[in-house]
Amino acid sequence: MKKFTLGNSKEEVLKLVPERVIKKVILGETSIGIMRKGETFHTFHAFCPHRGASLIQGNINSSGEIICPLHQYRFDLETGQVKSGYCGDLTIYPNELNENGLEITIP
Repeated sequence: MKKFTLGNSKEEVLKLVPERVIKKVILGETSIGIMRKGETFHTFHAFCPHRGASLIQGNINSSGEIICPLHQYRFDLETGQVKSGYCGDLTIYPNELNENGLEITIP
């Protein structure tokens, strides 16, 4: 398990990741997506578990789900659970926003 810190402060991270915009970040050898709503961050595997489409190009709906641009599969950003579609759940990475930045844990 590895921990990565994005940014050097809470304020810097809030500026780096605009609200409701999906950003791609590579941590070690893992590509992840980051999306924030207020001061809550969602960090998830950057590719759909169904066919590997880039979720960075996906959309976020009002229910807090990310929608894959390829087949419109939907995944809960809190749990990674597939809500619509026939595949495994999306990998969600634990994160914590603190005064030192955004700490993200990759197993």
